[in-house]
Amino acid sequence: QVALVESGGGSVQAGGSLTLSCKVSGVTPPLYCMAWYRQVPGQEREAVASLISNSGTTYYADSVKGRFTISRVNTNKDFILQMDSLKREDTAMYYCVTARFCLAAGISVSGGTPTWGQGTQVTVTS
Repeated sequence: QVALVESGGGSVQAGGSLTLSCKVSGVTPPLYCMAWYRQVPGQEREAVASLISNSGTTYYADSVKGRFTISRVNTNKDFILQMDSLKREDTAMYYCVTARFCLAAGISVSGGTPTWGQGTQVTVTS
């Protein structure tokens, strides 16, 4: 069974940077999707970025393209979200997730139940 734990959230001034980490434990399939989502209270969870495990192909939401980078930690199952040039509108709870397949900047549920982390808060101040 896969388990995910996020870390690295915090408070940062606009224009600054943060790196979120997702530690993955358990057995993962040979090919799967790693992704980051975010959610603001009262709004739906939003896909931010995704990465296909074997190819390294990445996808980003338009709102973060050019500012955020999703990547694996060496050849490990762990992955990170490097966030640069942060804006106030990036303030949200950020979640990492793994699933069988990616769908655009997020995950597809067609391959089974995804696994979510508990979330880490990112607050961007002006």
